[in-house]
Amino acid sequence: MYAVIKTGGKQFVVSEGDTLRIEKLPGDAGSTVEFNEVLAVGEGEGIKVGAPQVKGAKVLGTILSQGKAKKVVIFKKKKRKGYTKKQGHRQLFTSVKINEIKA
Repeated sequence: MYAVIKTGGKQFVVSEGDTLRIEKLPGDAGSTVEFNEVLAVGEGEGIKVGAPQVKGAKVLGTILSQGKAKKVVIFKKKKRKGYTKKQGHRQLFTSVKINEIKA
């Protein structure tokens, strides 16, 4: 069984036992997180698609860790003007293990 969930402005296809990195969620390692925005759930022919969400469906997971992704370097330059700007960014993420899908 799999489900399509929406979190952090993105959609993820998950099944039980999956580990994924999503946008930062509040909570410490070991705490439980619940995803209520389930867009589709099912398996094979018996899939339910919500409009926009499946009523009564939710996905439960456990936070494994919080962290920062690798640094992305932003470099801006305007030729012949002597203008350069260098900036870095590290996106915060939460690593989550999916425990249960309730339809």
